[in-house]
Amino acid sequence: MKVPGRVYSVGPPAPDEHALAQVANVAHLPGILRFSLAMPDIHWGYGFPIGGVAAVDADRGAISPGGVGYDINCGVRVITTQLDAQWIRARLHQVTAQLFRDIPAGVGASRALPRLSVEELEDVLREGARWGVKRGFAAAGDDADRCEEGGRLSGAEPSRVSARARLRGADQVGTLGSGNHFLEIDRVAEIYDEPAAEAFGLYPGRVALQIHSGSRGLGYQVCDEALAALAQAGHDFGDDYRELPDPQLACAPIASEPGRAYLGAMQAAANFAFANRQVMTGLAVGALEHALGASDTEIGARLLYDVCHNIAKRETHLVDGRPRDVLVHRKGATRAFGPGDPRVPAPYGQVGQPVLIPGDMGRYSYVLAGTARAMADTFGSSCHGAGRLLSRGQALKSARGRSIARELADRGIEVLSRGKKTLGEEMSEAYKDVADVVGVMARAGITRLVARLEPMGVVKG
Repeated sequence: MKVPGRVYSVGPPAPDEHALAQVANVAHLPGILRFSLAMPDIHWGYGFPIGGVAAVDADRGAISPGGVGYDINCGVRVITTQLDAQWIRARLHQVTAQLFRDIPAGVGASRALPRLSVEELEDVLREGARWGVKRGFAAAGDDADRCEEGGRLSGAEPSRVSARARLRGADQVGTLGSGNHFLEIDRVAEIYDEPAAEAFGLYPGRVALQIHSGSRGLGYQVCDEALAALAQAGHDFGDDYRELPDPQLACAPIASEPGRAYLGAMQAAANFAFANRQVMTGLAVGALEHALGASDTEIGARLLYDVCHNIAKRETHLVDGRPRDVLVHRKGATRAFGPGDPRVPAPYGQVGQPVLIPGDMGRYSYVLAGTARAMADTFGSSCHGAGRLLSRGQALKSARGRSIARELADRGIEVLSRGKKTLGEEMSEAYKDVADVVGVMARAGITRLVARLEPMGVVKG
């Protein structure tokens, strides 16, 4: 290990030993700085644990696709509204059903938009969220300014994205996907920090939308191809690369041709994910207008923020007391920059970056704010969700003979899902209690609690 491992844990029980072994493995990454980090939603993943964070020297370090994952820029955004949750309650079925109709969900979901031309897809891969805003898919005209990195990674190189990946993505912009991805109608249930909540546009009893999705088949293909390429090329870069403890950590120097090829393609896939969530934002606001017969002014939709979960990005952080350019891998982790940081959107500058933490579909999610402590201790990173307790197979076994939809309905939550098995795989018991997870981060001073959101309506793949 080149650095120690540091794990933030909700325990007991302690994190799974296989995930802890991955924290130790990541500490062997060439160029890694300070710590191999794991957030309290840690669980076993490919190469890196999900919930893992590793920063490497931007000039001499390595980039590892396992530190980003297959769903490149899987992320979440929250859209605030002026709608009263009690008023929506009487119209909940029609609103949820309209969202279900208008936003394709599920494995292979496609055709929210006509299949993109070669030129249009090139623009998506380069422009990210701004592509969707320019085409009218937005809550407001400044949506992209309220996204991490302005909704666009400037280092994207669309030419690095293969024809196969492009083919998989050409008809998937504006689609939800499957698994743990979702679209929720939430109620702002509790405020913990009134000044921060007001800056974020969160008020008790109001409705918010939450969208969780990523880069779909295009991002998966980019990762799959990069892993195959680096498994072959990695041995060419010296002992540090040949002697890694896990072949799933396949990596290359950032400055090498294989490293640059993956980084350029990964950033293009991240822009695809930004555009995907942006188009869904426009479709969701349109669905509200249609289902409620309300104007955009009456709905008052406004993007609060959009964060990445699976990403590797160049950032500047203090290391040993001086600014240093680093590449931060966040896999199942969220950026959490503190107050006063110029990279935080101006409306939130004195509060800190919004940190959006979805829970499971039967309990609650949280909005947090980043802190100076996060900048000092975790390269400005926090948790990203509840974290799985049960594998999908274990969850399905536990759900056998139950109607998860009926159980949720009994709790006042309307759920619509494309997949027959999805609700069993995603039931609440399959996840840690996200309140425990965000509590660890708050007690450690990494993030501050701002608000709790509770689901009213859920769309799943």
